[in-house]
Amino acid sequence: MRALAEETPSPGSLRSPPSPALRERVSAEPTTADLDARRAARRYPDRPIVAVLAVVLRGEEALIVQRAQQPNAGRWGFPGGVLELGETVAEGAMRELFEETGIVAKPAGVLDVHDAITRDAEGRVQFHYLLIAVRGIWESGEGEPADDAAAVAWITRADIVAGRYPTFPTLLPLLDRAVKPEQ
Repeated sequence: MRALAEETPSPGSLRSPPSPALRERVSAEPTTADLDARRAARRYPDRPIVAVLAVVLRGEEALIVQRAQQPNAGRWGFPGGVLELGETVAEGAMRELFEETGIVAKPAGVLDVHDAITRDAEGRVQFHYLLIAVRGIWESGEGEPADDAAAVAWITRADIVAGRYPTFPTLLPLLDRAVKPEQ
């Protein structure tokens, strides 16, 4: 298990560089006001919000990130975020992976679709995300936390089972599905 919080990938470590359009979007840092407005718009939505996850394996290890923002700040999960207009699910998952970690992977199919619904004390839907998990085949990069990630770690199944990281309940089943894709 390796957690990386401040390590910088070596020059040239990205064998498959992201497109110029993606580099431009990633380098344009949103302001605090922009981030606050996005978060406010996602609270008490009038419809589910489509989000993507990147489940990336490298040998026996899987990549996870520690969430820096609410909901669930401090918890570990697969990199991901909201799908943008005009993106395919695979493009969105790989974009979120790169934005949060600097890692480049090749999409290899949808693993699962899951509803993540949080209700407030009165039973109203506070958050509703439709999460689409995409398997990614690691190509390059070690991982460096950025965007919504506080930390990055390459972990094994045993690390999760041992409880070394506070994760989402769906993480282990997704990891198992990624390791043993259906034939």
